[in-house]
Formats: sequence, structure tokens, C-alpha cells
Amino acid sequence: MAAIKTANVNARIDSNTKKQAEAILSQIGLPRSVAIDAFYRQIILHRGIPFPLTIPASKLPAYNEMSVAEFNQLMATGLAQAKTDDSFDMDTVFEELEAGLEE
Repeated sequence: MAAIKTANVNARIDSNTKKQAEAILSQIGLPRSVAIDAFYRQIILHRGIPFPLTIPASKLPAYNEMSVAEFNQLMATGLAQAKTDDSFDMDTVFEELEAGLEE
């Protein structure tokens, strides 16, 4: 007998992240609710986040470590993000972090 699902999960995420993830889920035929349920089940199974939460070994290079082309590409990416409002206000980020700690 299948368990009746009675709990809701509400989360606010970046719209671009949601769009990209849901496009992939659609391609593999997996509903969002099933993916979230699977993630929660993996948290339970692993007794924590089911993947490492580490800072990647690679880091952004310092200005003097980049070629002019690499620097220009990095700046173009940042400008494109700013133009599409693909960023977060620092005060909002800290408010959300603090709210998460209080839960």
C-alpha cells in the first residue's frame, strides 16, 4: 500500500536554477515532486546531505594570473548576469541565512 503524501515543502530558489533543473527533470521524465522526495530519502539514508559540501579545489584566478581574453570573458559573464538581474542583494542573502539558522 502506498503512503499518502500529506506534507508540503515550500522553498524559494533562483528562477534560473529552477528552470534549468526542471528542464532536465522533464527530459528524463521525472516529476519535480518525485525528485524532491528522492532527495529527502537520500538525506535520510545518508543521515546528511548525500553529496559533499566542499569548496572546489579550483578557484577563480587572480587578475595577474589571467590572460586578457580570460579576464574579458570573466567580466562579460559578470556583466551579462548583472543585466539579467541574475544576482542577489547582499542584505537579502544574509536575512535568508539568518532565517534558516532560526528554523
